[in-house]
Amino acid sequence: MTERRSKLLEALLEAPAHKVATMPDRDYGLAEVEPFPFLAIVGQQEMKLALILSVINPRVGGVLLIGPRGTAKTTAVRALTDLLPSTRRSLCPNGCTEEALEEGGVDAICESCAKKIGYGESLTVADRVRIFELPLNSRLEDVVGGINERIALEQQRVRLERGILGHADGHILYIDEVNLLDDVITDAILDAAAQGHYTVRRGPLKMRYRARFLLIGSMNPEEGRLRPQLMDRFGLRAVVHGLTDAAMRYQAYQQAMAYRHDPERLASLYAEGTLALAAEIEQAQKRLPSVTVGDEARALGLQLIQHLQIESNRAEITLFEAARAHAAADERDEVTVGDVQIVAMLALRQRQSPGLVKFFQEQAEEDGRLQSVFEEFKDVKRDT
Repeated sequence: MTERRSKLLEALLEAPAHKVATMPDRDYGLAEVEPFPFLAIVGQQEMKLALILSVINPRVGGVLLIGPRGTAKTTAVRALTDLLPSTRRSLCPNGCTEEALEEGGVDAICESCAKKIGYGESLTVADRVRIFELPLNSRLEDVVGGINERIALEQQRVRLERGILGHADGHILYIDEVNLLDDVITDAILDAAAQGHYTVRRGPLKMRYRARFLLIGSMNPEEGRLRPQLMDRFGLRAVVHGLTDAAMRYQAYQQAMAYRHDPERLASLYAEGTLALAAEIEQAQKRLPSVTVGDEARALGLQLIQHLQIESNRAEITLFEAARAHAAADERDEVTVGDVQIVAMLALRQRQSPGLVKFFQEQAEEDGRLQSVFEEFKDVKRDT
């Protein structure tokens, strides 16, 4: 690591509580006007680092925040709103984009958008990356899409529309209490995350849309475990503890009360720092393509994975992509051993599979017995 840290990393490490101002006693009822400032969250460096790295480089595979209630997990995710980079948003209900046209030709977009292309009109508009929250009471149709019931009733015609997965394409999909999600919806999310697209079928009708999103989940381990299939889809896993320092806990209380009294005023106190942090993230994203993994960093990462006996190749993807994001955040073009060491816990936590290790050991023993039998009979000629 270099001795000088980038402004982005310094912003994540600095204590923000000194900015708490004297707030009026009256509650103005503006609690939902502004998200809680990301820089106003006291402590929780591991959680904040995991979220920032995933925004810089979505290829890390998303983030899972694990911790008890009231530890700012949901607050931190929603606070990303003001830090997210720009993107292109589709103007079509079917999610058609110029990128889809380039990859799949005219067949990859709807008839209406094909006409727009013919007239030289744009299929997308500049926008910021958004956060789509998936409510736990969502129906499968809400998630994957289906028939537009309003149009069916009012216009007596059937039209398929995208669900939340389609609207989240190119954006962030956030699931609070992800371990309580219905299995059917979990399977749909897994399918979309694996394929990068989803196909909705209703009778003779069929619609395929792109669904490439950054998946962020949060959960309280007291409320149950997460299905292994979904757990494996999260690249980084941050364990979020309650603050142990009494002074920091009181600072967090002050920040919470300041936000409750006047969220816009609290946001204004952090506006300059928030804009600077957003600019640093954007610069890190632009730098990311030029960041390479150094030989020593590569060797250390592979040794860690082999020593931990991790079977999934997603471990390498998450570890090295997170390390690249960290190097980009620190304004460097090469991943060092220090980058790997910093992100290793986030990337490799909960990737060990004791059950698999036991299975392979038992399988090796069985294979050994079979091989000895094969060796015993390999020179035996068949009776003629």
